[in-house]
Amino acid sequence: MSSLKKERVHFSEPMSLMERRHFLTIMSASIALAGLNGCTRQPIEQILPYVKQPENLIPGQPLYFATAMVLNGFATGILAESHEGRPTKIEGNPQHPFSLGSTSVFEQAAILEFYDPDRSQNVMRTGRISNWDRFLSELVPILEKQKTTQGAGLRILTETISSPTLVDQLENLLTQYPRARWCQYDPVNRDAVYEGAKLALGQPAETHYEWDRAKVIVSLDADFLFYHPARLRNTRLFSRQRNVASQKKVEMSRLYAVESSFTLTGAMADHRLPLPSTRMEHFTYALILALRGRPLFGNEFLADPTIEVWLKTLAKELLDHRGESIVVASCFQSPQTHAYVHWINEYLGNLNRTIFYASPIHKSEDIESLGEVVAEIHSRKVDTLIILEGNPAFNAPADYDFASALLTVENTIHLSAYYNETSARCQWHIPATHFLESWGDARAYDGTVSLIQPLILPLYQGKSAHSLVAYVSQSEITDSYELVRSFWKKKNIWPNFEKGWRRALHDGIIEGTRLVSKNFPIQFEPTAPISSSLPLSEKNIEINFRPDPMLWDGRFANNAWLQEIPKPFTKVTWDNPLLISSHLAKKLNLQNEDVVELKLNDRNLRAAIFIMPGQADYAATFYLGSGRSRAGRVGNQVGWNAYTLRTSHALWTETGLILNKTQKQYPLAVTQSHHRMEGRNLLRAGTLAYFMGNPNFAQELSETPSPDTTLYHFKTSRSEEYAWGMVINLTTCIGCNACVIACQAENNIPVVGKGQVIAGREMHWIRVDSYYRGELKNPKAEHQPVPCMHCEHAPCEVVCPVEATLHNAEGLNEQIYNRCVGTRYCSNNCPYKVRRFNFFHYADIREPSLRLMQNPDVTVRWRGVMEKCTYCVQRINQARIAAKKEYRPIRDGEIVPACAQVCPAEAIVFGNGNDSEALVSKLKKHSLNYGMLEELNTRPRTTYLAQLKNPNPLLLQTEPRYESGN
Repeated sequence: MSSLKKERVHFSEPMSLMERRHFLTIMSASIALAGLNGCTRQPIEQILPYVKQPENLIPGQPLYFATAMVLNGFATGILAESHEGRPTKIEGNPQHPFSLGSTSVFEQAAILEFYDPDRSQNVMRTGRISNWDRFLSELVPILEKQKTTQGAGLRILTETISSPTLVDQLENLLTQYPRARWCQYDPVNRDAVYEGAKLALGQPAETHYEWDRAKVIVSLDADFLFYHPARLRNTRLFSRQRNVASQKKVEMSRLYAVESSFTLTGAMADHRLPLPSTRMEHFTYALILALRGRPLFGNEFLADPTIEVWLKTLAKELLDHRGESIVVASCFQSPQTHAYVHWINEYLGNLNRTIFYASPIHKSEDIESLGEVVAEIHSRKVDTLIILEGNPAFNAPADYDFASALLTVENTIHLSAYYNETSARCQWHIPATHFLESWGDARAYDGTVSLIQPLILPLYQGKSAHSLVAYVSQSEITDSYELVRSFWKKKNIWPNFEKGWRRALHDGIIEGTRLVSKNFPIQFEPTAPISSSLPLSEKNIEINFRPDPMLWDGRFANNAWLQEIPKPFTKVTWDNPLLISSHLAKKLNLQNEDVVELKLNDRNLRAAIFIMPGQADYAATFYLGSGRSRAGRVGNQVGWNAYTLRTSHALWTETGLILNKTQKQYPLAVTQSHHRMEGRNLLRAGTLAYFMGNPNFAQELSETPSPDTTLYHFKTSRSEEYAWGMVINLTTCIGCNACVIACQAENNIPVVGKGQVIAGREMHWIRVDSYYRGELKNPKAEHQPVPCMHCEHAPCEVVCPVEATLHNAEGLNEQIYNRCVGTRYCSNNCPYKVRRFNFFHYADIREPSLRLMQNPDVTVRWRGVMEKCTYCVQRINQARIAAKKEYRPIRDGEIVPACAQVCPAEAIVFGNGNDSEALVSKLKKHSLNYGMLEELNTRPRTTYLAQLKNPNPLLLQTEPRYESGN
């Protein structure tokens, strides 16, 4: 038996049984070697000191560099942590206007993507390894031919671009080849937003929102806390308006959400209405009529009395809060819906108060669409196609059949980080650099330019888009650094260029580049929308295509962290089932994991179904991005490819879907049932009105309340100076899972694979539980992050036979890995189920690139030990050392665990409970503070602020109530 192979993550079956004699032989050898090897197998390698140590580098102390990550053309400012020249962690840049010091799951997981051994490492020609010099030699005659026709056969296909330098390069290239064309295609685009602005304002525009100024918010299928390009800033401002614990005057905004499927924004809403997306345009126009006090126009869906109550209530709320409200629609809705929303916001006087207009940061004039390029390919007008990033052979609309069209082009060049579906169909594939190893620039949502600077030389033979375009345009400068630097030098925006350049590199942003707000008067009078299609039914189902909450459009399919993290609400990992309502499932006699055949016009696909609470009836949701065939060893053949059903005329929503049940079932890895409440009050919630009348309701919900357990003041700490604790605010937590990924990146937590997740062996040190309250048709959804509680009276400690888990003087529940013998008694005795056992050697430290990724301040665990949250004890120790050097105590806020640092909602607060002025101490004394299962007398150091909602009494009768504040 090969024990090493059996320990790898892709083996989900337990190790086979062995004879007693053979077992004793192996154990005796293991015990004999234990004194030599300890708990881990150390690699044999040379360790050499620096001959000349780099400036400002102290071994063991990380450096931080400001840079940016771009997703769908919008930049997020980040700080990248570097240990001895290798990036190990990503944090938000506090000086960036749209990250504000936080990040999302995508930025956190980018570090794993950077070290991914499946990233393209070689120049490829027709599927075979080639080299850069040969590519350049063959590029010359191609360009010479294009010069003779002024580039008539040259097309450049890119994703959405906001890089000022790259836009300038492409415009210069088009000047050299006047008949060449530039096409932009992004599967997650904002075309409807710009088209809607054209209808209402006469020109494209972006809308900027001041969520902290709004008292009433109406979201029309708009998940502005997650899918919006300014999601981090939106979450920060929205959460501050809802954070009762930090306000002197207790007040909250009120959020209404109308959507077809649960979103993070919908879960935070005080009222949520499930509504098919195809009815959103009619709903919005009906809202205009209600605001004007006119009769509602006839429509079959408006016959629902609940919708009529909603429309009248929304109209009254919005009119009562003129200039203090926001109505927002998603990029998944029609341009007509966006035009309605622009009219509503102006009618309510919200312009220049809660919303502002600015020009789009993306260049869109004179840029071809992907459909035009495909048509030109079929008409033999394109002989050279250069594709910069993206994967259109996978994610282009199905009716374009771009993958087949690509094969007919004479010369095709693809720049990509992975050898993906598009690369396999191109003549040339050029490996692209990662943003952590290349120079560049990009704009944030408000136009602020961020500089992208590398932390390390390219791991492989990668080239940036700047360099490739420079070679194509035969520029004298081809180095990315010089290209970016020379562009901004020509801009002449700094009196002293060198000083301004260095300041921009340090801060990560270029001051003064934000786009100026503009006043765009409404040029639109609302008219009734076109009649809707046939009524929805089990024979005419609406299908909604949405970016995957973790894989996005499929670009992160090979990222194991994002594949394994449970998706919000469903808690499904490693798959993308079709989400349907319980009503539709009952109509079609379907259950979870049933495989159905999806028929949409002339297109077919098979997929498993998942019954989703709160899903609109006769509306299904299908996440894009799965079903890849050339993603890498992690993402290949995972899930189902929803792009095969998606067409150009219905990118986000289409009716006519028919589901036919098959006799097959497909196992889904779902973590929702792994940690049950067992009828206990783990999550406590109430309304703002109930809290105002009964401020102590959170403690009163305890089964055995007492002065000692109702409010914990760290009285039993063994240290007089420090007593570390944490408070999690359930009112502001949006359940985005960023804390889970941040913890994984910081603490070297491995993935285990789908089979192990099904067995209940996921390794995340912090989980986000989802709970539903009310009827399946439209329940309340609630989130609760659960790390280790660090109990003062920890049940895990008294049962450990080797004292591997014990308390230190500052109250931390420590886990000593080299003592642990894997009895798992501690896990069995933990009422919170926050301890994880390393059943196999999940951590892959044999892959050279993945070894570079590990945080050197945290142990990489071998199999057979128990793991859990440590409050990021390595960060506590770093702060302690720094404080001792300066002969001072540790300051409040100086220690920020990974989960708290990443949180855009500022829902997690950590600090010293013995410091009465510390924020964590003040929150512990708040009347909303409670400890989970405090009736067990575990005295947890991690406590919660009960969740509050601010419902409208007029709508409470149509929705599930909070009984007794619970």
